Amino acid sequence: MLETDWSDGWRSAFRCELRAEAVGLASRGWPVMPGTFPTGSEWTGRQGAESDGPRPIHDDWQTSAGSAADHVAEWWSGQPYNLLLATGVVLDAIEVDADLGRGAAAALRAVGVPTPIIATPDGRWLFLVEPGTALRSELADLATLHGTGSWISLPPSPYLHGVVHWRVKPEVCGWRMGDPNLVQDAMIDALTCTAIEAELVA
Repeated sequence: MLETDWSDGWRSAFRCELRAEAVGLASRGWPVMPGTFPTGSEWTGRQGAESDGPRPIHDDWQTSAGSAADHVAEWWSGQPYNLLLATGVVLDAIEVDADLGRGAAAALRAVGVPTPIIATPDGRWLFLVEPGTALRSELADLATLHGTGSWISLPPSPYLHGVVHWRVKPEVCGWRMGDPNLVQDAMIDALTCTAIEAELVA
């Protein structure tokens, strides 16, 4: 996959957009924080730390992630930091691959249950759910639960080859997070349908 050309002009424009989004989410009480961002083929923004994806720039991110709008605005005053959210506070996120994500989203639409969904440029879908529910054993090898002690990237965070975006915006759901049991039901239903289709083809 081709890398995105993050020129100075693009980085400046994204910094303004990221800052506005961070301030808006902070005003809703979301614990946002700055993360490393792409420059060329590397992630930068944190000294002495190499990674293959975004990560918090502060070691004390679990206590410094905050919702004070003026503090958040200051973070994004100079760099186009990735927009991260500390999970396990206002929401958890269930991460799956794009195929399972599309199937689960279709299952949720079929029963009229809107849930905020994020997609990353590297083919991962994240379903934002109410915090505190464990991942079921059926999904243990196929999904990752981001809860306490973890984080996720929020739109419009830049990646090496694209931008994180909403598949279903929180506004569509009235800013309510998905029911984690219903979302996991939808994922399991999607797996069942995929298995049945594979048997029919075989």
